[in-house]
Amino acid sequence: MNKERFKEITARYPALRIAIVGDYSCDRYLEINPYKAETSIETGLPVYNVTRVRTQPGAAGTILSNLAALNIGELWPVGFCGLDGEGYELHRALEQLPGVQMKHFLQSEEQRTFTYCKPLVMNPGKPPQELNRLDSKNWHPSPRVIQNQFSDSIRTLADSVDAFILLDQVDVSETGVITKSLLKAVDEITTPETNIIGDSRRSLKNWPAIDYKMNLTEFQRLTGKSSDPQPAITDLARQKKRRIFVTMAENGIICGNPDGTTYHEPARPIQGEIDIVGAGDTVMANLAAALAAKANSQEALQLANTAASVVIHKLGTTGTATVDEIESLL
Repeated sequence: MNKERFKEITARYPALRIAIVGDYSCDRYLEINPYKAETSIETGLPVYNVTRVRTQPGAAGTILSNLAALNIGELWPVGFCGLDGEGYELHRALEQLPGVQMKHFLQSEEQRTFTYCKPLVMNPGKPPQELNRLDSKNWHPSPRVIQNQFSDSIRTLADSVDAFILLDQVDVSETGVITKSLLKAVDEITTPETNIIGDSRRSLKNWPAIDYKMNLTEFQRLTGKSSDPQPAITDLARQKKRRIFVTMAENGIICGNPDGTTYHEPARPIQGEIDIVGAGDTVMANLAAALAAKANSQEALQLANTAASVVIHKLGTTGTATVDEIESLL
């Protein structure tokens, strides 16, 4: 991609409206100073002294943060948080991002806020050392009234946004935002022209015929094909009549198109220490933004792959990539 084409695509970003539908988490980073270690008098166990707490939106919130970093004009989160402290932090962090419209983001007394609590030991001159993560999740089905509101939000936004992103992040089906009823609503609004892309950590099986993004392990689990993925990606794209994007870590990204064409974008060289957390969400955000801005599949791959290279070199956080940062690597 030459500089002129890059400028042409990214110049459209401020006029885009994108809805990000899915499971939002509160990512809390607890920075531990190892030089302030103590031993508990009561238990005799080591005490980790937290000297700084950072909060940022995670899961679908990471995708939204990446879109905000790209200067997308309007961002519509569709999801929920609880009426708890983590929910307060998450809601505040979302509404402070530029372009975010909170009308379809719900606060519920019946739900707890999906939270990833990440203790980090901060040794000077070294990458942060992450200890065991502490997760808070909902293990019961999402209340029917909330499910209905999300389905209504999908239908309402269908005529006013340029793209939808769906992210299913929960471990147990029906406990988050992407439920059977929501997928039914998605199917109702989807046409061959609808710009909509989905990702699920559990499975995309039985999802509507939209663009799919998944990693290689998820793709192999979905298709049962463990050999060369490229022919199977092409077959699935033809079957669904939609684009299929498969990320392969150090082997880059493959896109299969409904017309049978396939593109492979190799991974960019690694420079020093890396942290891959959030790289897939960065890919998702940049694919959706580029495609909504009229990039073709190959151009979208190039932009997403380059953005992922930017964020994996940001340590101790789930990073984002700006247009300027992407351009500097292109």
